[in-house]
Amino acid sequence: MLRISRLTDYGTMVLAELAAQCPQLRSAGQLAETTRIGHPTVSKLLKSLARAGLVNSERGSHGGYTLSRPADEISAAQIIDALEGPLSITECSSTEGQCDFEAWCHVGSAWQQINERIRGTLGEVSLADLCAEKPASRQPSAQRPTDGGRPTSHKSL
Repeated sequence: MLRISRLTDYGTMVLAELAAQCPQLRSAGQLAETTRIGHPTVSKLLKSLARAGLVNSERGSHGGYTLSRPADEISAAQIIDALEGPLSITECSSTEGQCDFEAWCHVGSAWQQINERIRGTLGEVSLADLCAEKPASRQPSAQRPTDGGRPTSHKSL
């Protein structure tokens, strides 16, 4: 099963909160409070997102974080790249490595095509799309399941 990590899920929640409050600056503490994600985790995520150019940070007593560009210009692929590295469903579809079986493998190019299609689809989905309001029948109940005070959620591809 293809699955994004919990940190990527949390990072998307942080970005969604920034998108909802844009252009207002939000501190890591404020984001931790509104998302119910631990402050150290939010701080770690914000550093990674800032390094990737998805958020801007301003220092000082009135500083905080904001999206670096509109939510409709940030793709799901960019979020995953920022928090997990480039998507690669198999070794041979990675740009970083070479598969030991590449010379005699008959399915490597198919996996590469699948990887490109998945990446293309993720590139077409924006943060704004991810934040779009769900129909009432699909919204989670008011009481969310938690794991040590943090939401438990896994997004499967």
